[in-house]
Amino acid sequence: MSAPSLPSLLASATPDLGWTAEPGAILLIVVLCGLYLPRWWRVRREIGPAKAPVTRLLSFLLGIAFLVLALLSPIDSLAAQSFTFHMSQHILLLDLAPICLIASLNKVLLRPATRRLQALERALGPLMHPAVAVVLYIVMMWAWHVPVAYDAALESDLVHVFEHLCFLGVGLLYWWQLLSPIRPRLGDGVMAPLIYMASTKLGVGILGIALTFAPNPLYRPYEVREQILGFTAIGDQQLGGELMALEQTIVMGVALAILLFRALDRSEREQRRREALEDRAAAGDG
Repeated sequence: MSAPSLPSLLASATPDLGWTAEPGAILLIVVLCGLYLPRWWRVRREIGPAKAPVTRLLSFLLGIAFLVLALLSPIDSLAAQSFTFHMSQHILLLDLAPICLIASLNKVLLRPATRRLQALERALGPLMHPAVAVVLYIVMMWAWHVPVAYDAALESDLVHVFEHLCFLGVGLLYWWQLLSPIRPRLGDGVMAPLIYMASTKLGVGILGIALTFAPNPLYRPYEVREQILGFTAIGDQQLGGELMALEQTIVMGVALAILLFRALDRSEREQRRREALEDRAAAGDG
């Protein structure tokens, strides 16, 4: 066999920057927009901007943008060529999109579905406990990075779609525990969310370290395919592991800061409410 020519090597190493037209992903995005946008507009028109602020709409649109990036943009194509881009896709589906989509809701916007969601939570019972969400988050991350499962997701479109559903579904469940506008299951304090996120960070951080310091490439498809952007398979794997660890630190740190500010704001409002009641009581006694 003759050695491959330089043009063929260069062609095989060229990044695939094409957008995809996955019907399932497009349907998901269309359904989400069809449910949210009319509801937001109706609440804003009938109840007022305070219950449907532009910030909620922007959060929803950002969540949709993250889904588009993960499922339709060149990131989806590049994920088949690069471990780092595959990690970027996981981050978008597991953390960034769920956070923004849930943050776009409040009690009024969610009201048509509130009773159904509460009934579903009651029906699931112990499965909705925050500890279950932590375990699912960590186990899913580890399971999909076992070489056999990871390689299958790269080589089979059906397995790849199932992987995406797992990441998005578990991400929504995990962040719902913290950000639910109905009733955050971790309460209004800071300590429970801190333990919740720190335990998750520990479990996923160990995986990131293992990937970063693995002496050899773990995933066969990346070994046999030409690498993009000049990375070797092991260098790409190390960068992806570092990205995983860094993202976990940043996202969970920001989430904890937001929860802390929320707790302080609730405490201040409660204090003002008590002071107002005391003032009215004192005025009545006078």
